[in-house]
Amino acid sequence: MKRIGVLTSGGDGPGMNAAVRAVVRTATKHGISVVAYLDGYSGLVEGRTRELDDRAVGSQIQRGGTFIGTSRCAEFREPSGRAQAAAQLRADGSEGLVVIGGDGSFRGALLLQEEHGVAVTGLPGTIDNDVFGTDESIGFDTALNTAVEAIDRIRDTSESTGTLFFVEVMGRGSGALAMHVALAAGAAGILVPEEEHEMERVAGRIRSSISRGKRSHIIVVAEGEAAGGAFTVAESMAPLLGCPHRVAILGHVQRGGRPTARDRIIASMMGAQAVEALAAGRTGVMAGMSRGAVVEVPLTDVVAYAHAAANLDVLRLAQSLAG
Repeated sequence: MKRIGVLTSGGDGPGMNAAVRAVVRTATKHGISVVAYLDGYSGLVEGRTRELDDRAVGSQIQRGGTFIGTSRCAEFREPSGRAQAAAQLRADGSEGLVVIGGDGSFRGALLLQEEHGVAVTGLPGTIDNDVFGTDESIGFDTALNTAVEAIDRIRDTSESTGTLFFVEVMGRGSGALAMHVALAAGAAGILVPEEEHEMERVAGRIRSSISRGKRSHIIVVAEGEAAGGAFTVAESMAPLLGCPHRVAILGHVQRGGRPTARDRIIASMMGAQAVEALAAGRTGVMAGMSRGAVVEVPLTDVVAYAHAAANLDVLRLAQSLAG
């Protein structure tokens, strides 16, 4: 293999630049050149590229976001778009493709492999940490720390004023980020899509806590918990609590900022492994983390299964320690 492509797809996340850096520098050691497809699959379909060498990825490891851009590409969802993407890879001389993204991005990579014989590997890049086959995804640790720091600040106001805060964190249909945030921030309650009919139980605990004289209460709400998110939750729960409340939407602030050391490390480890797999002729795999080590997981498994069990253990612990 003499040449590969790399792209970042879907939502951006801190650590993606570290992953691209690892892909390029590992490829260089194998004598493999790298072309980046700009703005994800859109750049692949449209032929928008940038040559990457060791110098191009210098001073990128500490930057948030993704310097090669990302997007969601409607054209790539169609067979004609994927055929155009495969033709572009051939025209560029790319013999393999490293995709950094979530399960939707991996489904696209698998289709490229199945329909056009493209050798692909993946890296889990999403702050949601909802990808099967890896304990951690790139960007998750940074988003977690960002949300916890924000809640620590909000708690100061909550304690000073006796106001209850509903704090919404990102995660789409997954509560993984919210579960870890609630545990790390010492939240009084947590509401996630994975746990139904929890509002009344959380409200009961809050009322009991108020009766004991506690002033500060933080309820962490996953954005996918209800249509309308934390505002809808607050409207439903406020009458059950009888105390002043506010809603704080952390939003996209969780996606940005310098990646933590942990995100830089796992991105580097997984990026290197993705190239090692291609260089050795292994395709259709994702480089993930399991118990501190890099593992290769078939992409067919990644897109077929949900990443839930470990997160539910975190949820149970966060619930048991709430109060």
